[in-house]
Amino acid sequence: MKLTGATPPLVLFSVSEHNFRLMLRLITISCFLMAAASLALSQNQNTNPIQQPPVTLTDPATVVSKQKSDVEPVTIEKIYTTRQIGGSSWSPDGSRVAVVTNISGRANLWIVPATGGWPKQLTISEQRQIDPVWSPDGNWIAFASDYGGNEQWDLFLVSPKNGEVINLTNTPEVSEIDARWSPDSKMLAFRSKPKNAAPYDIQVMDLQTRKISAITQGTPAGFDNSDPIWSPDGKQLAYTRGDSGGHTSDVFLADIASGHSTNVTQHEGDKLFQGTDWSPDGKSILLTSNAANGSLNIGQLTIASRKITWVTNDKWESSNGHFSPDGKHAVWETNVDGNTDLIWCDLPSHRKQTLPFRKGVNTLAGGSKPFSADGSRLLFDHNGAESPSDVWVYSPRISKSQRLTDSFVGGLREEDMVQPSLIHYQSTDGKMRISAFVYMPYNLRKDGRNPAVVMVHGGPTGQSVNSFNRLIQYLANQGYVVITPNFRGSSGFGTEFQYANRRDWGGGDLQDVVASAEWLKKTGYVDPKKLVIMGASYGGYMTMMGLTKTPEVWAAGVSIVPFVSLLTEFQNEDAGLREYDRFFMGDPEKNRPLWEDRSPINFVSNIKAPLLLIAGGNDPRDPPTEAIQVADRVKASGVQVEIKIYQDEGHGFSRLENIIDEANRIAAFLKKYVPAESSAQQH
Repeated sequence: MKLTGATPPLVLFSVSEHNFRLMLRLITISCFLMAAASLALSQNQNTNPIQQPPVTLTDPATVVSKQKSDVEPVTIEKIYTTRQIGGSSWSPDGSRVAVVTNISGRANLWIVPATGGWPKQLTISEQRQIDPVWSPDGNWIAFASDYGGNEQWDLFLVSPKNGEVINLTNTPEVSEIDARWSPDSKMLAFRSKPKNAAPYDIQVMDLQTRKISAITQGTPAGFDNSDPIWSPDGKQLAYTRGDSGGHTSDVFLADIASGHSTNVTQHEGDKLFQGTDWSPDGKSILLTSNAANGSLNIGQLTIASRKITWVTNDKWESSNGHFSPDGKHAVWETNVDGNTDLIWCDLPSHRKQTLPFRKGVNTLAGGSKPFSADGSRLLFDHNGAESPSDVWVYSPRISKSQRLTDSFVGGLREEDMVQPSLIHYQSTDGKMRISAFVYMPYNLRKDGRNPAVVMVHGGPTGQSVNSFNRLIQYLANQGYVVITPNFRGSSGFGTEFQYANRRDWGGGDLQDVVASAEWLKKTGYVDPKKLVIMGASYGGYMTMMGLTKTPEVWAAGVSIVPFVSLLTEFQNEDAGLREYDRFFMGDPEKNRPLWEDRSPINFVSNIKAPLLLIAGGNDPRDPPTEAIQVADRVKASGVQVEIKIYQDEGHGFSRLENIIDEANRIAAFLKKYVPAESSAQQH
């Protein structure tokens, strides 16, 4: 997926399975709309190694298959019926939590007691819903919903008392997302973008009159607006404005009455500033920024003086800081090589502690308000290799956590899920160390005969993390070794690393992916002739680049919602995404030789391996025409190719029957062309 401020996060994913909160963070921090045209290009031309947090390279011989005599077989239907969780929101009195989940097979809103218990479905819709936000007076929950995955979102209200639903916007040609309530529940701030426009603007709706006022307008070309945050007195909004590549952004304060905005983080050069929370006393704002050392850190901006006090100053990246309701504490997320910890800080003393949660991806839940109104409880999501994402409540006073949702279904056991090994290897050009997770199935023989899958994440500024991935766990159960590399361009490792593939899509990053396959060969478990490359969105593009540029490496490829021609995708995609492409790969005419060279459609004759293509009929990011055109050419060349278009889906699939069908198609394709002996049979 190409992530940009012009497009919202997806709620429920199929094969890509990116963590929801990580996606949201990447969208709002890393990809705005265009400026700063030279810095990252010069970085790509720099021959010096990129500065990264210290790690030790991993000897492939140290990663082994564990023996387990009682591994239960996993079926696709069973593992994909595990629930998926989207956004959540506290009720004002702290007694209930609104959650987006697909218990019914659709991403709808449910209500669960904050002390635990059976959830009740609140909305019933064939369309997916995201971002529930409970009003401060408790009377309504705002949310967004699109149509068939087309990402043309409308804003809705639903009554938690009787389930009454109101479409507030009803604008098929305008997308409205990220609704945020004013403290008095009388107004909603949100982001709005006409279908053919590039930037989102911030607007405010008076709920009584339905009058809409523009907070931002005339946004400069190549910029976008995001993250509306109300001041405690309801008189101001903080918002973030930044460029398409995520090189530079600022926090603005807008006066609601006059509409006048003031930049409170003015700076020179390329630096990121994103507002994440307003202090209860209205005097300061928590920031996520790379201005301290080039990695994302937490800063506290004093509004009157414009002074920033750095709460963190680390190489591992921290983001999404929030104040406790009394303003004495803050909590944020720190990404340590693909594991996300929640950090609790006593602000007066600056004492910090890592909250005692299981390793994996622990992220703040509750949208913009992770704390209950009285500050006694903290809402968070835990997502680990052993189990899908669930909503939890943590009580800081007694240091106790309670699970509110249970995404597992009967017959699946956490102990049968494979825990990945975090490994590091050197890039082939010697400039950087690459991080990856390796999923080694139980009971494999070390005989060099096992198949392996290189799973390539989207973005390109996504990240492979230590979270539950249904497809990976199914493949590992069936005897496939899986590696998920964080190639150059991935987030979580500092700004310089994240932009190391600018003007180089499908170049150095592809070599990092190939190097992960070479690393797997050295483990002694993997057959060099049974390597599969697979990915969704940008990962789908990288799959096609791998099959066309390094065809000798791969035995098969699975490309999901890909783009295959930079030029045709540029012509057909959302206007905001065009600015994103232009930022990362240059102007399509001035840089046409590069655009042609990095379009796998031009090298289809090189493909030797069987190919499976999957796309969404309503995909506004990577239209289905991308997959169709490459399928036609591959068929003409005589190579085995299968293609499936899900006409009622967009860029990330949300209908359970389609998600299961997709997984079954992938499994059947791999069994046909790169079969594995089930790991359960090898002991």
